[in-house]
Amino acid sequence: MATPDFIRDLRATAGHQLLWLPGVTAVVLDDEGRVLLGRRSDNGRWSLIGGIPDPGEQPAACAVREVEEETAVRCVVERLVLVQALNPVTYDNGDVCQFMDVTFRCRAVGGEARVNDDESLEVGWFGADALPDLGEFGQFRIKQALSDAPTWFDTTSSA
Repeated sequence: MATPDFIRDLRATAGHQLLWLPGVTAVVLDDEGRVLLGRRSDNGRWSLIGGIPDPGEQPAACAVREVEEETAVRCVVERLVLVQALNPVTYDNGDVCQFMDVTFRCRAVGGEARVNDDESLEVGWFGADALPDLGEFGQFRIKQALSDAPTWFDTTSSA
């Protein structure tokens, strides 16, 4: 994930200390019920599409923007899936971040899935029964997005 300029500016004065940041994740489905994934260039793993909102940017608008920037797929947000504080992450350079993830279920409305920036090595559609290893983070979000259950809010722990 490319580091936004506003975070680089914060790091210039905050150093490596913990930054509490918003993040969004998009579970994008096509008309066949397949899930859009990108294989990340930073770690080579398949993942859901997501990113960090720009200052003042609404989370749903960020999800739509990130999907198009990374995959060339245009989508619309259908509903909120999950709001969850994640565990802190320490990066190789010593920076520490903790994200408040807001996950949306989105529907693809146009564009052809392709690598559209330098954050992905591959992009593709996957059936829910043929997903690559996405870890607990991705699997849970997809399960919640495909469910008709009410939006889930974690009130007990961080992931």
